[in-house]
Amino acid sequence: MIRVLVGARSSVVRAGLESLVRSIPSLEFAGTVDASRLPKFELSGELSGDVLLIEAGDSIEQEWAVLADLPIPVVALVDFGDSALAGSALRSGIRGAISRDATPEEIEGAVHAVNAGLVVTTPASLAELLPEAQAFAEGPLTQPLSEPLSEPLSDRELEVLDLLAEGISNKLIANRLSISEHTVKTHVASIFAKLGASSRTEAVSRAIRRGLVML
Repeated sequence: MIRVLVGARSSVVRAGLESLVRSIPSLEFAGTVDASRLPKFELSGELSGDVLLIEAGDSIEQEWAVLADLPIPVVALVDFGDSALAGSALRSGIRGAISRDATPEEIEGAVHAVNAGLVVTTPASLAELLPEAQAFAEGPLTQPLSEPLSEPLSDRELEVLDLLAEGISNKLIANRLSISEHTVKTHVASIFAKLGASSRTEAVSRAIRRGLVML
């Protein structure tokens, strides 16, 4: 059970996030944080949860560094109409930046991922972090990975790859595709081997350069 603090400047939004967290069986509500007090946080005992889920308001971008320095990982709910906002959050050290319109399942997956030490985002903000992804988003790459794979990805592996690019956990991928988590792990291992990658980020990066994942 992961203990989740929720934060926002608005008390109404905090109440909504609290209700959402309480509705997810694998998460435990650990309290609320007034985001307007971020610059005044004393890091000694106020943040007692495992993960902070916080809505990024209009002025919170100025406080990314404060959030990144907190003793617990952060999942920021941001407006993905501006992918640069999510990119700046992730560059500052925040582990998770997902859409404020994310489903409960996507939020659950993001919380579990950052709690496990992973970084979570979406293809749109990935372009802000990976130069090759940005180049792909803007037009053809100067030097794309054009050589064929030694073995092509199966249709199911391509489905799993798309979900990896969304930063979704193996458990949620299994739920989405109605397969076992063990089968997901097998597909992920095969994707890594075929793309010559050793991590999710590298796999997505290589897939983008090959045109296997669209931003």
